[in-house]
Parts: sequence; structure tokens; C-alpha cells
Amino acid sequence: MNFISNAYAQQAASAPQAPGGALGMVVPFVLVIVIFYFLIFRPQQKQQKLKIQMISNLKRGDEVVTESGIYGKINDIKETQVMVQIANNVIIKIDRAKVGAVLSPTGATSTDNNKTN
Repeated sequence: MNFISNAYAQQAASAPQAPGGALGMVVPFVLVIVIFYFLIFRPQQKQQKLKIQMISNLKRGDEVVTESGIYGKINDIKETQVMVQIANNVIIKIDRAKVGAVLSPTGATSTDNNKTN
């Protein structure tokens, strides 16, 4: 008994074309790129611009918090460094880019009602 039979080549039927052709395959990729731009890249660029603006507007007397979570008041500003007073007679030197946020800018009026004199 011979279990092996001869195989004959057949001409393959043409594969069905996707509706829209190549354009139908490109549109979802373009749509994903546009969504990524508006949800990720654009907000990130705005945050970066705001941080650069905040760092360039630092002044002596501003109350700040560093990226590592240290609260203090700016005592002196150099080109790339900031001297921050974190306690009486305790001044630390940090990189200007590591200032995380300005809590109360110089000249701003404080509306903190929790303080009692």
C-alpha cells in the first residue's frame, strides 16, 4: 500500500483586496500618530516651556520646593545655581533646573488664613 500520493500544483486564487487598498492601511497609523501628538507630545512641550519660564523668573525671596521635596526660600541666585535657605542659618546650594515649583513669588500677597500672630 502506498500512502503517499502525488501532489499537483494548483494556481493560487488571487487574495481578496482590502477595501480602500493601501490607503485603508495607512489611515489608522496616521490617526494613532495624531492622537499621540495631542495626548502626549503637545502637553509635554507645554509643561517644558512653563518650567523654563518659571526657572528664568526666579527671584530672591521666592518660596520654592525642589524636585527632591525640600521647601525653602531663595537666598541668592547665580547663573546655574540657587542658594535656598531651608532653616535658620542653613543654606543649601542646588542646581537651578532642580527647582520644582515656586510656592509664593516675591511681591505676591499671601491669603493663608491658618497663620495666627
